[in-house]
Amino acid sequence: MGQTEAVASPPARTSADAVDALLVACVGGVPESFAPVYDALGPVAYGASLGVLRDPDHAAEVTQEVMVEVWQTASRFDPARGSARTWVATLARRRAVDRVRSEQAHRDRDQRDTDLRSHERARDVVVEDVERRLEGSAVRRCLDGLTSTQREAVVVAYYGGLTYREVAERLDAALPTVKSRIRDGLSRLRDCLGVHRG
Repeated sequence: MGQTEAVASPPARTSADAVDALLVACVGGVPESFAPVYDALGPVAYGASLGVLRDPDHAAEVTQEVMVEVWQTASRFDPARGSARTWVATLARRRAVDRVRSEQAHRDRDQRDTDLRSHERARDVVVEDVERRLEGSAVRRCLDGLTSTQREAVVVAYYGGLTYREVAERLDAALPTVKSRIRDGLSRLRDCLGVHRG
């Protein structure tokens, strides 16, 4: 270990002109030539992305996308118009802003869908409740139009869930009489409610 090896300076300390030259040199498409460009400009892309996104994971994703774009479009870089750092920071900020807009549009779309579903559910509940009340009111009105014996037999049978025989036992009436009361009562209810057999 007597010899001292030359150690490359960290990318952050690389001069702007040197980074520009590295980017111009990688235009040929040799992958090895891009490694120092990535080392020098990756942190620039990450910093610019993080400044917009405020989320390290999203910033890392945008950084990868930007650096792939830099690799693929290195020939568009013009040192006469600005430094490589400025060019990459601009690309990163634009892509980060696009990500924010895309995420916001996605959230807005999801919120609209949720609001629509909630509104539909609320409206359905109100409609069903009104219909149920109207139907209940109509049934009560029509039940009042039955004779007392018909009404009693129908109510005990349908609201009590009893069979003809159980209704006859409950009302202490003959089975044929109970069947006749229920049949006649239901017929009058159908007419009152406007229900027609198909």
